[in-house]
This record gives sequence, C-alpha cells and structure tokens, in this order.
Amino acid sequence: MRTRLLPLLIVLMAGVLLALGFPLAVSLAAAEQQRVVVDRLDDTARFAAQAQFVTDGIAGQDERRETLEEELSRYHDVYGMRTGVFYRTDAAMARAPEFWQIPEGEGRRAFNEALLGRRSHDPPQVWPWQENARLVIASPVVRDGDVVAVVVTDSPTGQLRSRILTGWLLIAAGETAAMLLALVAAERLTGWVLRPVRVLDAATHDIATGRLNSRVAAAGGPPELRRLARSFNEMADNVEEVLEQQRAFVADASHQLRNPLAALLLRIELLALELPEGNEEIASVRTEGKRLAQVLDDLLDLALAEHASADLRLSDIGALAAERVAAWRPLADQKGVRLTGHGSPAVTAWTDPVALSSALDAVIDNALKFTPTGEEVRVEVSADGETSTIVISDRGPGLTDEELGRVGDRFWRSNRHQNVKGSGLGLSITRALLTAGGGSISYAHAEPNGLRVTLTVPRTSPPARRPAGTPTA
Repeated sequence: MRTRLLPLLIVLMAGVLLALGFPLAVSLAAAEQQRVVVDRLDDTARFAAQAQFVTDGIAGQDERRETLEEELSRYHDVYGMRTGVFYRTDAAMARAPEFWQIPEGEGRRAFNEALLGRRSHDPPQVWPWQENARLVIASPVVRDGDVVAVVVTDSPTGQLRSRILTGWLLIAAGETAAMLLALVAAERLTGWVLRPVRVLDAATHDIATGRLNSRVAAAGGPPELRRLARSFNEMADNVEEVLEQQRAFVADASHQLRNPLAALLLRIELLALELPEGNEEIASVRTEGKRLAQVLDDLLDLALAEHASADLRLSDIGALAAERVAAWRPLADQKGVRLTGHGSPAVTAWTDPVALSSALDAVIDNALKFTPTGEEVRVEVSADGETSTIVISDRGPGLTDEELGRVGDRFWRSNRHQNVKGSGLGLSITRALLTAGGGSISYAHAEPNGLRVTLTVPRTSPPARRPAGTPTA
C-alpha cells in the first residue's frame, strides 16, 4: 500500500507546485519586460519632447537637430539601443547609428500606431530562448496637435532575457526545495497513516499462524484506523475466548471419558475370560474400544498442543532427526521399508525439541503406514537462509491435489485409506506443535509418487511471546 499511496501523494503535490510555478514564471517574465517597456517609453517621450522643437527650413534649427543627434548617439553608445526620429515619409530627422532604418515587422507596426497619435502597443513577450528577439517602442512627436514625426527605439533583450532566466532559476530552486519538503511530508504522512495498518497486518498474521494473544495498540494514526484497531482487538478477544472454551471442552471431555472408557475396557476383558477363546464379537468390541481410547488420547494431546506455549531453544535438529530415524528404524525393518536419514548432522534452529520430536514421530509414523514393502522413506535435513527444514518423503500412493488441500484437517482421512489404523488427528497435532514454536508444515507430491512433507523451523531467535491481551506496539 505504501508503494501506491506515496507516489500518488508525490504526483498530486508535484502537480500543485507546477500549477503554481508556471503562472508565477509567466508573471515574472511579464513584469520584467513591462519594467523595460516603461523605461523605453520614458526615453522615447523625452526624445519626442526634444524633436518637436526641430523644424526644417527655419534658421537656427540646425543646432537643435545636432543636439538631438548627439543625444541619440550617446544613448546608443551607452545602452546599445538603436534610436531614430522619422518623419511620416520615413525620412530621418535624427538617428543613431547612422543609416539605421525602421525595422520591418514589429517596428513598422509600432511606427504606424504612433502616426495615429498614440504610443505603440506593448511588444510581444520575450522569452529567454529567443536569442534574436528585440523590443521596438514608438512614440509620436506632436506639434500644434499634429503628429509630425515618430521616435522609434530598437532595444536588445540580452539583459532582459538574463533577468527572466535568473528569476526562473530562483523559482525552480524554490519549487525544488518545496518538492523536497513535500517528499518529507508525504513520507511522514504515509508513515503516520500506514503504521497502524502495518501493525494490524502483523497482528492478523500472528493470529492466522496461531498466536492468538497478539493485539494492536489503538494509539496513533487516523481516528478511523484507531477505531478499527479497537474493533480488531475486541474480535481477537472473542475469537480467543471461543477457541479457549473449545479447547477446554475437548480436554475436559477427553479426560472425563477416559475413566469410564478404561472401566468399560476392563469389563470387556473380564467378559472375554468367560467366553470361548477367539470369540469374534469380543475381539471386535475390544478393537473398537482401543480405537476410541486412542482417539480420546489424541484429542487430549491436540488440546494440550494448541494451549501450551513452546519452550524454544537453539537445537541441533540434524541430530534430533537422526535420533528419531534410529528410533523408528526397527519398525521400518519389520515392515520391510528402508528408513534413511540424509543431510548435514549439524543443522541448528530455534525450536522446542520435544514438540519437534513429537511432530517427526507423527510424520514418520504416517509415512511408514502408507509405504509399501521394499520402498524407501527418506528423511533429509537442510538449512536455507533464515529457516531449517526436515523433509520426509515416502513412496506410498500419495494424495490427489484436492486431498493435499485437506490433509492436516482434524479427523480427515482419505477415502482410499479408511482401513488404515489412525484417528485422523496426528498431522493436526503436528501442525499445532510446530505453529506454537513459529514453525510450519507443508505437503506436496513426491516424485515419481508418494507424499513429501516439509517441516520448517526458524534459525533465528523469535521475539518473546507476549502474554494474552498484550497490545502489539
């Protein structure tokens, strides 16, 4: 979510900054040019005031014309601006540099507007990339209410374009600084908004993997997420309470049923002494009674496995797996199945060795049940990154894809294996034992046939388990 929310905020803030920056840049360019245009209008008005006293054919006017020409010449030398006073016929009254003519295009348009008795309109906007752009300004020379000539100035725009570019660079620097601040603000904002979501996701994962005591601290983030955190904690409390009641009921029921069942089995044995040896009915009742006792024992073991906390310690699971293989090998030899161990003997992990041993016993026992005589059950230990694994592969009939999705469910057994001894709780107990210590169990097809069971345990020390009801920070 962070990778989606943060770019969205950045794009929105960048759009806002650009929407403000472009008009500001255009306004700055217009203001700089307007300042130059006003200065040129003042200059043309001053030259027009001098030119209105220059009259052809009147004695003494040559001195005034020379004064005007000297003024225009100094103006050109100092500022580099071409300036001239032109009659209606385009003839020059005075100009600098010599032989300069009214420029065509924008210059002619400004000249014609001035002939109408008003100053020329503002020239088009000059931009920094227009290296050959010039500003042409024209003002009328009025004598006795008539326009007798026009003052035209043709200004270079190098300094104007430089000032505009400098202003734009300052705007860009300000926009960049604002964008960096916006990035920091967006980072903090997304962190503030998403932190409760990350905590909630972690707590949800903990509960999904069996750590029902995980809770969320409902302090921080938007009010909606704080309400969601409180609702999540209430839901987790209710779920934990219901599951605790269920476990307590299973444990109590299993425990309470064992005594009368034991008494019943004893009476069956006593009754068998009174009947002829080999009575099939008594043998059937004895078998079902023992099966019922095994189911009750497994139910009690499952309830205890789901309720008890794991005693985690750094253990050599390679040695532990080798020990369990050695313990089960006599039974495997009796069935004609090869039980072999492989992998490094020194593979460590953080686990409850008693729980892992029980889980291995359940999986190996299950593999030996379904592996035909002459085939192999392979136990392989390995380490990969942050986890260590024990893989038990058999060469039995295996399971279908649909059955792989259900294996490990309580009391579930494949329809093809109903005649095999078992309660359907062994792999459920294994999963509960591994989950309590931060491990997991998974199932897959073995090649070319059979079932491949993988027990995974962490190699790094897990965080301390919190008491029930302790919020996640």
